[in-house]
Amino acid sequence: MSESPDTPSCWVLTPGHAGMENQAIGLAERTGLPFEVRRVRPRRPWTWLPPGWWPAPLAALPAGDEAIAPPWPDLLITCGRRSVPFSLHIRRVSRGRTFTVHIQDPKTAPQRFDLVVPPRHDRLSGANVIETLGALHRVTPARLAAEAERFAPRLAHLPRPLVAVLIGGSSSAYRLTPAIMAALSDRLAALDAGLAVTPSRRTGAANLAVLRERLAPTGAEIWNFDGPNPYFGYLGLADAIIVTCDSATMVSEACATGKPVHVVELDGGSRKFRAFHRALREAGHTRRFDGRLEHWACPALDETGDIAREVLARLARHGGA
Repeated sequence: MSESPDTPSCWVLTPGHAGMENQAIGLAERTGLPFEVRRVRPRRPWTWLPPGWWPAPLAALPAGDEAIAPPWPDLLITCGRRSVPFSLHIRRVSRGRTFTVHIQDPKTAPQRFDLVVPPRHDRLSGANVIETLGALHRVTPARLAAEAERFAPRLAHLPRPLVAVLIGGSSSAYRLTPAIMAALSDRLAALDAGLAVTPSRRTGAANLAVLRERLAPTGAEIWNFDGPNPYFGYLGLADAIIVTCDSATMVSEACATGKPVHVVELDGGSRKFRAFHRALREAGHTRRFDGRLEHWACPALDETGDIAREVLARLARHGGA
């Protein structure tokens, strides 16, 4: 069915990093509006400047890059520091007609956007700022149900309770080593449960080797990166979830299921991550994984849906819907 000419247009604009793009796409999907994904990859020395100080953002793009050109969208959703100058540019050249939403801390005055959606630990405030406990994402009940049906045959042989194990890896804040992986694998192997494990590209070959060796006797299902990613399917099928602490997105996606989420602590950390994990524990969404499965009533964390509804309401008042 063709779109109504009155349907607001929407762009998702990011530097192309998966974590940022998925947050912006997740919000766009929940608005229900048709949207286009556009990517900007600005060059140095522009990228050395603070994001609010680019006098001519389009000059930072490679020759022939047509990601930023009219007609301008009614709604622009950006995520990532390097998308900020382009959001400011579009808001200016559209004379304020484009409603701009930025996810995360823009590292410039929030008042330069129509709406800013940072995590609570960034400590931003303002009439156009809505804080979130977790990261925005693409988890919805419908997606979980569809993916659970798709991957159910793969996990049919595993005992219950079924535990989805989401493993990240080393990052700027955390370290995952073979020694840590060995200790975690032994704790997982001791659980009286079926294990459906999804490692990430950051997990690393050495850590994966330890994981596979230690869990081999359990019959755990461990994704080997071949074929469709079962991540959402495992979340949908699981009775409980165990997730490493290094990814705010993975933890937030786990919390969106409304199932018990156990967080594995790794070496390292930062003020922001400690605040993030503390807030989720205090809200009853997560508990630390100490080698035991716990069961408690967990409210599903549907912040992406809440923000999408607020975006649509503000867009309507702005004149774009």
